[in-house]
Amino acid sequence: MQIAITFRHMETSEPVKAYVEEKVSRVKKYIDEPIDAQVVVSVEKKIRHRAEVTIVAKGITIKASEETNDMYAAIDNVVDKIERQLKRYKEKIKEHKPLSGRERQVKKTVFAAESIDEGAGGEPTIIQERNFSVKPMAVEEAVMQMDLMHKEFLVFTDAASEEVNVVYRRKDGNYGLIVPQAR
Repeated sequence: MQIAITFRHMETSEPVKAYVEEKVSRVKKYIDEPIDAQVVVSVEKKIRHRAEVTIVAKGITIKASEETNDMYAAIDNVVDKIERQLKRYKEKIKEHKPLSGRERQVKKTVFAAESIDEGAGGEPTIIQERNFSVKPMAVEEAVMQMDLMHKEFLVFTDAASEEVNVVYRRKDGNYGLIVPQAR
């Protein structure tokens, strides 16, 4: 397990670092695969202690943050949140068979907003581009993955139809699903 700890607005503290490593290493019991954990601990205005954890493992990303008036309590609370999310994920994933080897490669491109405006003229400017794999999964698993990553939408390959679909969070709190139709 790789754990990267970043201290913001505070001095690097070996006792806090050791405590974070001890607590975050508890999540190994939920996932067998190699795990990368990014932990950011910070102090704001000398009283707000914040701990943020991002865990990437086995094709999933889980994020959580907690803020209290004690650094150790914030670390405990954020690790508890991560463990609850992993337990929920593990229970739901038991029902799904892994469908390896059928991933698709997707390219994400972000355009500059001012280049698309009517007055700008010319072609849009690409400001970011990223490639990533889209693994086959059921709609329920895609919704769960989207919740774990705290995203507003998720592009995925439907395991049944092998088509690229999009699931998104609606303003009313429910979820929407975009399924392409062949002409």
